[in-house]
Amino acid sequence: MMFTTLLIGFLIASIPRVESAASVFVTKNAELTLFSEAPMENIEAVSRNAYGVVNINSGEIQFGVSIRSFQFRKSLMREHFNENYMESDKYPVAKFKGKLNMPLEISRDGEYQVTATGDLEVHGVTKRRSVSGTVKVVNGKLEIYSVFDVKCQDHNIKIPALVFKNIAETIRITFKGTFSTLT
Repeated sequence: MMFTTLLIGFLIASIPRVESAASVFVTKNAELTLFSEAPMENIEAVSRNAYGVVNINSGEIQFGVSIRSFQFRKSLMREHFNENYMESDKYPVAKFKGKLNMPLEISRDGEYQVTATGDLEVHGVTKRRSVSGTVKVVNGKLEIYSVFDVKCQDHNIKIPALVFKNIAETIRITFKGTFSTLT
């Protein structure tokens, strides 16, 4: 929790001072779900500690999650995830930093289909990505929802041949969070 608070503080501090607080939206308890559909057993994990910052004026966005914050149905899955696949001690955070490809109108409630282009860093490997999602403006807050896939091989996540049928090569990521202004 302390790590997340420090990271959000750093992200907010990196926003240019000319921005008004009403144009910067933050969250520190967004939900990020991982889903691997495989022949032997589906694997699902959830973190409710994803964080993010959205600057409406510049369109800049940043999201991140501590890898160790993911909770699994089975403790052994969590152990393998952190130690064998994600190497959480070496690569503790996954993050996306980019820019919305269109401006958002936040003065009234509405729903927008958006795309953000930026850099996704997972397992120490950064890849340029475009990610689609939905942004709802509701009572002065932003509700952001996105579903996208991440290929393990794109981020050098090794899956041993012994458990290849237990883990999908592509992991489905679902992000949803409510963002509020700094005021």
